[in-house]
Amino acid sequence: MSAAQGVPDPDPADTDLDRAVDLLVRQVGHWQQPRWAATTAGGNVSRADLVHRLVQEIANLTADVEGRPRRTVPRLDNDLVLPDQVRVVAADLVAAGAPTAALAHATGQVTATRQTL
Repeated sequence: MSAAQGVPDPDPADTDLDRAVDLLVRQVGHWQQPRWAATTAGGNVSRADLVHRLVQEIANLTADVEGRPRRTVPRLDNDLVLPDQVRVVAADLVAAGAPTAALAHATGQVTATRQTL
């Protein structure tokens, strides 16, 4: 805890996840629909499908941490909202008090997705 401010020091895993999400959002946040529809390098799914899978994976981790049933994250009509969905589910995972292992797993998934794009 920071004695000067009376605020707990951030968990390094939170910071790593935040950093990974920021890098992903910076990479894809300006994309238009044709770029989202393109197939991933060496894959057979669209970039949008890959990022939506990431959103679902992080939402599943949050549900597990909170002891809730997993639910399907809706696939919205506009792929341009995917970066916002990633930010929201990552923030939900942190807010749920996820253990370091879950945060590290989410960070790894975000990084892997970013590299695949």
